[in-house]
Amino acid sequence: MISSQRLVFGIYPGGEAGSDQGMAIGPPDAALRITDCLDRLQGESRPFVVRAYERYSDPENPSRWPAQAPENYEQYWRPDRPLDLVVLFQSARGDVAGYLAFVRDIIQRHGERLYTLQITEEANFTGAPDALDGYYPEVRRALVEGVIAARGELNRLGLGTVKVGFNATPTFGPGAEFWADVGRLGGDLFRAALDFVGLDFFPDVFRPVAPDGEPGDLPQSVTGVLETMRREWLPSAGIPAEVPIHITENGWPTGPTRSCERQAEILETIVRTIHGVSRRLNIERYTLFSLRDTDSTRPEVAGDIFYHFGVTRDDYSPKPAFETYRRVIAELGAR
Repeated sequence: MISSQRLVFGIYPGGEAGSDQGMAIGPPDAALRITDCLDRLQGESRPFVVRAYERYSDPENPSRWPAQAPENYEQYWRPDRPLDLVVLFQSARGDVAGYLAFVRDIIQRHGERLYTLQITEEANFTGAPDALDGYYPEVRRALVEGVIAARGELNRLGLGTVKVGFNATPTFGPGAEFWADVGRLGGDLFRAALDFVGLDFFPDVFRPVAPDGEPGDLPQSVTGVLETMRREWLPSAGIPAEVPIHITENGWPTGPTRSCERQAEILETIVRTIHGVSRRLNIERYTLFSLRDTDSTRPEVAGDIFYHFGVTRDDYSPKPAFETYRRVIAELGAR
């Protein structure tokens, strides 16, 4: 049935974004404009999730990056628009116990607003700048213990329908050991607590794909990564096929060599490809990164593309991909 293939859609609505330099920061968010854009994108789709990030760092050595993205993210919550909240682990001294207490506090404050709670962000990305969790010591232990602690706290509060998981970036070659290590650290208790595993991936952004219609083109590249995740990475961690995949970040930036029209084409191709394999590979959700450009006036210099991922400009005027995403959500989104 088509209804069984419908995807839960969502979006990150903030302006701040991770970059090779740490964080890309531009003009402040405009809450009313964000809410208007969310209303237009969501249409009749239920639920439509709002992705947000909350950062844990050492109290005596706080992160140089903002604690929340977007700021005051709870203001975008509605009963049919729950939060997809990421709790970042960014303790320079590897304070897992402090992180677990932070996770429990987040659940106590926001649990009833949550659709998903993601424990850590891209913990496998060990070459990351300090704005991402893979940079920090003990991150894998924070991941597995955080998932277990989150599930326990949600169950204690009667919030068992909130989905708990973690995410990763594509892991080829030696980096694929991440999955076996997480499975070994977590064991059966960890796997029993998991409701999803997320994937942040950006086809044709950091590595070009083949031209349309040729071997290795965009649909083949997307399908290949997702099949590898389902057939190789997840089994390496002992994670069964019953645990859904969530696309937690995906996007394609515009710029002098990247047209707004092509962004719309890329977005539609990726979403339809994911939808086409969603039943076979058990994919439940797609979240777009992101609503707005971080700074539309900033020129693309030496490949610095991190400021232009939005489907709107930083003043919230739409690019063609905004209407494309709205239309795809209306056609394929959950009801």
